[in-house]
Amino acid sequence: MKNLIVTAYIIYLPVVIALTLYVANNLFKNSIVYMKDIFNNREEIAIATNTLFKIGFYLLNIGFALYILEINYITDTTQSMIEVLSRKIGGFSIYLGIMLFMNMYMFFRGKNASRRKRMEVMAHTTAVSVENK
Repeated sequence: MKNLIVTAYIIYLPVVIALTLYVANNLFKNSIVYMKDIFNNREEIAIATNTLFKIGFYLLNIGFALYILEINYITDTTQSMIEVLSRKIGGFSIYLGIMLFMNMYMFFRGKNASRRKRMEVMAHTTAVSVENK
């Protein structure tokens, strides 16, 4: 039984770390567009902020994967190990998907807030221009 638990750890850790890296790299490669929009095309701030979000995403998700690492209920069969791993990795995948959508939601909120702010500035600038004529 102990060998199966160690084998499960050896399978679990690379899988959840690879999933986290894959999701993070895709999310933050594509989110730079939103960051540039949020920060009015100030690329250095957009890249720095995106990088910090990516680091936080890694820490949070890999930390959670390690936090739920404990496996102590495998019977002496390979089938049992596969079933436990499927629940562990499946549960982590669901959590990772929720985190992905939460990040996307935050990017969309930032983009909308940035758009509203630009509209307010444009409206104010237009009003001042009209008053000066």
